[in-house]
Amino acid sequence: MTDDMTIQKRVIDELEWSVLVDATHIGVAVRQGIVELTGHVETYAEKLKAERVALGVKGVKGVAQEITVRLPNHKMTDDDEIAERAARLLDWDSRVPADAIKVKVERGWVTLSGQVASWSQREAAMADVEKLTGLVGSSNMITIRPAVMPGNVKARIEDALKRQALVEADAIHVTTQGGKVTLDGKVHSWSERIAARAAAWQAPGVIDVVDNLQIAAF
Repeated sequence: MTDDMTIQKRVIDELEWSVLVDATHIGVAVRQGIVELTGHVETYAEKLKAERVALGVKGVKGVAQEITVRLPNHKMTDDDEIAERAARLLDWDSRVPADAIKVKVERGWVTLSGQVASWSQREAAMADVEKLTGLVGSSNMITIRPAVMPGNVKARIEDALKRQALVEADAIHVTTQGGKVTLDGKVHSWSERIAARAAAWQAPGVIDVVDNLQIAAF
């Protein structure tokens, strides 16, 4: 098992290596494989990138995100301007159903709500707004209501897991109840856990995924 000091060094090195993150003001602590990121960055996109970099490091079991966004004065943006730009991006994105998403911005924090037919549409909407300047945080409250509820959801997900190069499908147990999917079992890494979760979400008819997967050595 990788010790916490080794994981800490790996995360620090990876953050410093990334050209998309200024690690100058980011602190890294590790306890039992869980990484705590502290400090501050200048953009919300950079905060998300720091989290994703840490999650991709070997041995990391999870991340506690405590980084704050400190916008420089010249990057401060009024809430109504952020909301207007977010709405415009959503209108331009052909992956997002027209007029399906509502945008709320309060003190730089954007919240998306509404209803779409699939997980990919939900993720596309959030990806559109997360890159906006002036943001300090985001909440995705969009719900999923499939137009058609197909059968064999469990079999479809199990087949998708077997096709994933990053996933040890035999170690993952899939149960379904209507459009709700539960994943149990063990994975080698956080990236494998993310890949398994994404495979489940992408199955037609899925409206919720409960991730009970554990990161552990096999």
